[in-house]
Amino acid sequence: MARTSLLARSPFAPSFWRSPVRGTRFTALLGVVLLGGITLLFVTGLLSYAAYNPNLAAVNDKTPDKGILGFYLFDWPTDPPWLYRLTQGVHVTLGVTLIPVLLAKLWSVVPKLFTLPPARSLTHALERLSLLLLVGGALFEFTTGVLNIQLDYVFPGSFYPLHFYGAWVFFAAFLAHAILRTPTALRNLCRMRAPSQEGGEEHGEHGKPGEGATRVARDEPDELAAPEPADPTVSRRGAFGLVGGASLLLFATTAGRSFDGPLRRTALLAPHGGAEPGSGPGGFQINKTAAYAGISAAETDEEAWRLVVTGRTGTVRLTRAALRAMPQHSSALPIACVEGWSTSDQWWRGVRLRDLAALVGHEDAPDVFVESLQRRGAFRHAALRSNQVADPRSLLALDVNGEELTPDHGHPARVIVPGAPGVLNTKWVTRLSFGGVK
Repeated sequence: MARTSLLARSPFAPSFWRSPVRGTRFTALLGVVLLGGITLLFVTGLLSYAAYNPNLAAVNDKTPDKGILGFYLFDWPTDPPWLYRLTQGVHVTLGVTLIPVLLAKLWSVVPKLFTLPPARSLTHALERLSLLLLVGGALFEFTTGVLNIQLDYVFPGSFYPLHFYGAWVFFAAFLAHAILRTPTALRNLCRMRAPSQEGGEEHGEHGKPGEGATRVARDEPDELAAPEPADPTVSRRGAFGLVGGASLLLFATTAGRSFDGPLRRTALLAPHGGAEPGSGPGGFQINKTAAYAGISAAETDEEAWRLVVTGRTGTVRLTRAALRAMPQHSSALPIACVEGWSTSDQWWRGVRLRDLAALVGHEDAPDVFVESLQRRGAFRHAALRSNQVADPRSLLALDVNGEELTPDHGHPARVIVPGAPGVLNTKWVTRLSFGGVK
């Protein structure tokens, strides 16, 4: 008797879940929003993966043993130069904006996780397993994504393989769930107006079942509605308003990091990467300072620093004075980071990468392996494809916005390439190996 009484008061009892807001149509509308939003998140995530040129060199890809999951359909282009700024800005901003929708959707279906028996058949068991993977994968992906854009790496291991494999587990479960549930969700959405045409709103102003809801329930029982609903504290319409308002608030406090000027200051919850570098020619955002990277003034001094360039005809060592004696070119290019922030076009000036390739015997621009003075952290090295080297806007930059690079922006020299993720625009460059990518 005591055991039965205890079970009746536990989450496994249907009477435990009493919110009158829950219902199939409430869940269906949230599900349709997530269906479109998460699909776009997955596509932009794949584009971000492709932007790293993952099959070019091991240093570009932090996802070992990826197998067929590591596919991508094209080499990352240099046009338009703002492409990665757009795709990654959408990925991060949309991901943050969808958090209230995801949490509301999980809240709306949480009673299903406690239904007994756990599996009524093999098909039901597989559906429950996919649901667990879906819920776990969603929480994992959104949590690690938010931590990454805030530069808080409190999870074990590297973000890149964790997020990569987590995305595939989640999307497989999401796809299976969508195939199983989308027809029902669309059918319920189509019926949303039917109650008002036949006798009232589905749950009235305060979420209590009305005549229309009863008529629809006779056609198809609402498996998510509370069998013993409590007195409402908010209407279903009000619940949608809370979710939508929270999403709009997160959007407003995130999206500004993809813009400059006053809008940038509205991005209170977006990644900042430390303090802004100040005003003037070097007053645009960075993630990694020279101090963090272990770059000392002694090794970047005019007398000490040399750029080592290797290629078909051998090796040359160039001082900054020698680099300035070469033809100088300017490019107006943004910087866009995987954490979701970006800058508008900055005016970079320096030597074209393809001119440096020609200096060591490459008439046709090859791939290049770039090495930095940086001693710790990811992406101390990076590889660029031949199409990136060949682009006339791709530079080994010595100046930005009319002045010499600051230490935090990569002095004495840095790579800047149109359309490439920020981590591939290597700072504090010390060696360029043309045709030496492996």
